[in-house]
Amino acid sequence: MVRKTMEGRLSRRNITWLWIIGVTAVVIALLYWEQTALLYVLATLGVSGLLVVVAMSDLAHARKSAATLTEIDDSAALGSGITEPSSGQRQNWGARSSKKR
Repeated sequence: MVRKTMEGRLSRRNITWLWIIGVTAVVIALLYWEQTALLYVLATLGVSGLLVVVAMSDLAHARKSAATLTEIDDSAALGSGITEPSSGQRQNWGARSSKKR
């Protein structure tokens, strides 16, 4: 039975599953009836639509992750012969140890 929200409409999750099932049925039907030319056209339109969505997204104002903000560049330390890592760097440069952290 399909779960409905309080307003009586389908939830986003269920709508997503219905889209997945519908697209899968269309692709299987096109493969069954050997309509590969139409399948190629639909795949091209789908990829083009995805590219338009990515192009229109506002990536410049996206929140930066904490990992990129704390990244340290020690290229100057390599050139000057400093062997001890700074406080912000990883201490383990080789393979991970076998003990769990």
